[in-house]
Amino acid sequence: MITDTMKGGPMRFRVARDTFADAVQWTVRTLPTRPAIPVLAGIKIKVEEGIVQLSSFDYEVSAQCQVEAEVEEPGEILVPGRLLADIAKALPNKDISVTKADNHIRLKCGNADFTLNCMSIDDYPRLPELPPKLGSIDAPAFAEAVSQVVIAASKDEAIPLLSGTKLTIDGSKMTLFATDRYRLAFRETEWNPDSPEAKADLLVRSRVLTDVVKSMSGGGAIDIYLTPGETTERSSLIGFRAQGRQTTSVLMDGDYPPVLDLFPADAGLRYTCNRQELLEAARRVSLVAERKTSVRLTFEDGMLGLEAGQDDNAKAHEAVAMYSDSENIQTAFNPQYLIEGLSVCDTEFVRFHFTHPTKAAVMEGCREKDGPSDTSFRYLLMPIRYGA
Repeated sequence: MITDTMKGGPMRFRVARDTFADAVQWTVRTLPTRPAIPVLAGIKIKVEEGIVQLSSFDYEVSAQCQVEAEVEEPGEILVPGRLLADIAKALPNKDISVTKADNHIRLKCGNADFTLNCMSIDDYPRLPELPPKLGSIDAPAFAEAVSQVVIAASKDEAIPLLSGTKLTIDGSKMTLFATDRYRLAFRETEWNPDSPEAKADLLVRSRVLTDVVKSMSGGGAIDIYLTPGETTERSSLIGFRAQGRQTTSVLMDGDYPPVLDLFPADAGLRYTCNRQELLEAARRVSLVAERKTSVRLTFEDGMLGLEAGQDDNAKAHEAVAMYSDSENIQTAFNPQYLIEGLSVCDTEFVRFHFTHPTKAAVMEGCREKDGPSDTSFRYLLMPIRYGA
């Protein structure tokens, strides 16, 4: 682990271009667009004992990445993050020599030679440390669970609470869910807590979860860290660590609505289709659906018909095979919401559950058309007025 070093002295190291560029790109992603203070636009580079550590922080989310390098002289600097990322990405595919002298940093790579002014590292805030470890989860499994849920998180900045993803832990069971008021995505998965009595009830920024699984899901496990005690306090942190990278985030504050009550206890109308066939048909038909208009669905006589467009400019209709012994119904959904739900489901078949055509529908996967539903992933869709 890197320890504190003297600030302001010389620094020199050599690193592979792809390794350095990838680390800078990963670290810079958390930099604020409008930093509260100028130094928050910088990336902190700390060098010691064959390791280069890059860090960013905006008082809520921090990111750290460590890469191996040939270190000649240790040191610590702060440089403009986005400019460094642009330069590192554009350098030729050769080793990079990085040197600090006075208040400048010099990057030499082949015939390319860049000099940047350093920022004031004395004004840079102390980065948060990882809280105690709570457990670990298989990285690909966590990536799948997060991708299935965050699609339903709100993008409306006027409702910041719904931009988060609810994460609950009860022993070896982890549950994630999110909603934007028009749909609700729910996923339950297994994980490996350090204590079998582990419990947590958290609201995590969806963008943080998305960044974590994009950058840490290559294989192995992701370790999860959490401030113990009152997990809803603003000072509480959640942390993720894997593959030499770590992220911390302040937990979101507020009471998330009891949205799981929206799932109906008994939905007697059931209709099953091949998921990929329906997804492709929905994508084609939605091409003529104008903004804020619906794709209309007719479940009738062994076929699911999809229709969009309602004037002479453009119309589309397609049908796929449907398996059901329930009555014929008609409904309509936002085409993008329907497509996104079908896209993240990972089973061969998908089953729609209704209590009534005008009430919320629940979409679940199933391995066989006549087999049981896989309730570990559930996607609730609110219908919109038929003909809209």
